[in-house]
Amino acid sequence: MVALLCRRLAIPHRIIALKLEKGPGVQARAREARYAALAGWMRDEGLGALVTAHHADDQAETLVMRLNRGAGLRGLAGMRPRASVPGAPSLALLRPLLDWRRAELGAVCSEAGVVPADDPSNRDLTFERVRVREGLAHAHWIDPAGLAASAERLAQADAALEWAADREWSRVGQGPVEASYNPAAPRAVRLRVLERIVALLGEGNPRGSELSRWLDALESGQVATLAGLRGDAREAPWRFTRVPPHRGRTDQ
Repeated sequence: MVALLCRRLAIPHRIIALKLEKGPGVQARAREARYAALAGWMRDEGLGALVTAHHADDQAETLVMRLNRGAGLRGLAGMRPRASVPGAPSLALLRPLLDWRRAELGAVCSEAGVVPADDPSNRDLTFERVRVREGLAHAHWIDPAGLAASAERLAQADAALEWAADREWSRVGQGPVEASYNPAAPRAVRLRVLERIVALLGEGNPRGSELSRWLDALESGQVATLAGLRGDAREAPWRFTRVPPHRGRTDQ
């Protein structure tokens, strides 16, 4: 369908076939596979950016899904108009239609004589996004455009928090295996700083709830470990050191 439309409009196109194993999490795995394939195509063609058609209703659904999971500010900021291709941080991802409603885009297609594809998975209630979409469609007191606008404002607040975290990060003493930090900033900023310390010296990518519990322990003046890092908050400045790899006991 897309190939026929592109030929009619004289738009260069390429079809990329994907293969996925059957099993749980198919939508998430398909999303990862699509972005990985598109990133490879971008590199092959030397393209400057990938542009997607995510719209305001998609944004509202994303916000509700993340609210249900107890997401923090970064997650509640939703999809950004400018971002990086997932899994390919050097490649630009643009979403120019986030202010448009699904019905408005449908009207544009209709006027242009384009019939949108009808994906049957969009009606499969086994998928979380479809259940949220159905719920929003029947909750007439909820305005998806308002939810999308809130996500945009939360993104602005998230950017302000990153700005503050940048200022605090400049005060962190950094070494090859340790770091020190004087925790004088608001809690939300301290969490961002701890996240960066883990990224610099630790292992893995702990969840926000794990970082929050770690900060609770440090604020109470304890020694606490997370993601291969030992934080010592018994006196200022807090000190963070890599935990030596565990070695099993060898019988003599």
